Amino acid sequence: MVTKDQFAAAALPAAAARPHRPHRRRQKAGNSLTWRSAGLIVPFAVIFFLFLILPIGYAVYQSFLGQQSSGLGLGPSTTVFAGLSNYWSAITSPQFGAGIGRIAIFGLINIPLTIGLALLFALILDASAIPCRGLFRVIYFLPYAIPGVVGGILWAFLYQPQLSPYSDMLSALGAGQVNLLSTNMVIWSIANIVVWEFAGYNMLILTATLNAIPAEQYEAARIDGCGRVREAIRIKIPQLRPALVMTVLFAIIGTLQLFNEPLVLSLVTKSVTTTYTPNFMSYTEAFSNDDYYFAAAISVILAVITAALSFIFLTVVNRRAAR
Repeated sequence: MVTKDQFAAAALPAAAARPHRPHRRRQKAGNSLTWRSAGLIVPFAVIFFLFLILPIGYAVYQSFLGQQSSGLGLGPSTTVFAGLSNYWSAITSPQFGAGIGRIAIFGLINIPLTIGLALLFALILDASAIPCRGLFRVIYFLPYAIPGVVGGILWAFLYQPQLSPYSDMLSALGAGQVNLLSTNMVIWSIANIVVWEFAGYNMLILTATLNAIPAEQYEAARIDGCGRVREAIRIKIPQLRPALVMTVLFAIIGTLQLFNEPLVLSLVTKSVTTTYTPNFMSYTEAFSNDDYYFAAAISVILAVITAALSFIFLTVVNRRAAR
């Protein structure tokens, strides 16, 4: 008679020699998961291609074309391959160079003010002693909810010399009659509009990061005798570093894309020309001068500058963090 132990010992080699086969149910579940993942990714990929990759590629393609008039210029113009002539015309254009210079000055004004005020507001509203913090957050964020063109129109009225209360205030302080739309002051006026619009938005990003800091760190700091200022310097600001990097990066990109505010102010002052910024110049060339190819070249150059500055900024930040 065969015992259970003998039967198990005899069956063990046969089971070991039997090839291992994946379970069919697991295979079906894996295939089903793959198809579901593809079903979720494909719509995003299609939209991403149609509304981002394809327009960028088409703009790059357009930038290498040009218009050539037939005969004495009386006949219809034809589209020809222009090579790098559009890029060379943009790079050597005095208006384009002046616009890049204005953008650089604007960035030196706008980025520190926007990020600095956003950080200050976030730290103030994070203090437990501040009443009605939710109300103040809404008030600070409200300018961002207003469309940029509407905000520009609002400030355009406030900058008018005949209507501006700020000119009267500066005159009362002994600064004389100040025209906030003059050539020397208009870039500061534009920076004021942009700071007013985006400081509250960046504040919300920093506030969300502050809310994620564990309360135990604050309790330990208070036990060690840290006041509010040292708590902000030693605990809050170091942990805000990733959010600050992101907001500065957004500010750099937004600075290079400056368009709405100069467009609105150009309607009320001659200090802002149609080539005041590269974006404004591209818009003018496309929709006023009907030179879409030159406008595409300006846009591509601006995109390359934006990508390069963003890459340089992130590289410097990451190297400092690694050290």
